[in-house]
Amino acid sequence: MKRVDIVVIGAGMAGASLAAELAPHASVVLLEAEALPGYHATGRSAAFWTESYGGPGVQPLTSASGDFLRAPPANFADRGFLTPRGALHLAGTDDHAALDAFEAHFAGSGIDLEPLDAAAIAARVPGLRPTAWTGLLEPSCCDIDVAALHAAYVRAAKSGGAELLCSAPLRSAEREGGRWRIDAGEALTLDAGVLVDAAGAWADRVAGMAGVAPLGIRAYRRTIVQLRVAPAVPDGLPLVLDAAGRFYFKPEAGGRLWLSPHDETPAPAADAAPEEIDVATAIDRMAAVVDWRVERVERAWAGLRSFAPDRLPVYGFDAAMPGFFWFAGQGGFGIQTAPAAAKLGAALLLGTASDATVAGIDARCYAPGRLVG
Repeated sequence: MKRVDIVVIGAGMAGASLAAELAPHASVVLLEAEALPGYHATGRSAAFWTESYGGPGVQPLTSASGDFLRAPPANFADRGFLTPRGALHLAGTDDHAALDAFEAHFAGSGIDLEPLDAAAIAARVPGLRPTAWTGLLEPSCCDIDVAALHAAYVRAAKSGGAELLCSAPLRSAEREGGRWRIDAGEALTLDAGVLVDAAGAWADRVAGMAGVAPLGIRAYRRTIVQLRVAPAVPDGLPLVLDAAGRFYFKPEAGGRLWLSPHDETPAPAADAAPEEIDVATAIDRMAAVVDWRVERVERAWAGLRSFAPDRLPVYGFDAAMPGFFWFAGQGGFGIQTAPAAAKLGAALLLGTASDATVAGIDARCYAPGRLVG
């Protein structure tokens, strides 16, 4: 039996980032069910950092993560993870009210949202079909190098002394004498003071295995399609998001386009795969906006986004089970909020003062107790 301070279940972006923050202060083991960390949601991200994404309740975490992602400490990475892209929130004739509501949600947030008229929109998105377009430009939006960020967090966790164990699915977790006895298979048993649930779509399942009441965290499928279109997508195309939430698309290397129908289909916690109808829906919605010809569907994939009932993340100790710490429910914004979330989570778990970058964020709105009952 291996005795440690903290066991973290899940080595995707959530678990790896939290482990990196905890490792200098405690002995940590990261348990990952897959052969490699980051296989599910982390490895299937649409890879953008947008301050408005996730809504006003998530925005403080995203904004607080920005400086770290642009210019990380030298001992963490030798370059930043963000590349300027810009986002265009686009509204057609029937969607102006949705765009107005979006703008109102972020009034006073500090996010720069610049109104664009039809001519300015057409200059940024060639091939737009004729209609009464309006839009808001979010200049701070960036592409994010997800793989590099995740690798840096795994590396930092190991450098701090954390141990990563892959192909080690949780089999059981029992609370005995104020500590956790954790069975991870292959004759591996861990004794830990704190059990962290960073299992993404599997969060409620992990909680149940530990005798903890679930919080209603549900998984939803999101589809991405990689296309070749003609004319070729310009490199300077912004991330284009439909104000009514029906699609988004962004350019990728080599003139490709990443397109999503912005789907959120309830799905079991499993290895997600795209459905043909969702791929067709995405292409149909894009075709209603631009006159680009689809030359080839190069690939399609799907990932799982997991949300608590109020769509805010869950950070903190369980209200009823001592030593069980939730770090889950990050929806589609877990990567862009990772630096701030990990610093906030580590402070809550260790009982220390928050890092200066997140000192102004009220963690109570993310507490698990808000969902009880």
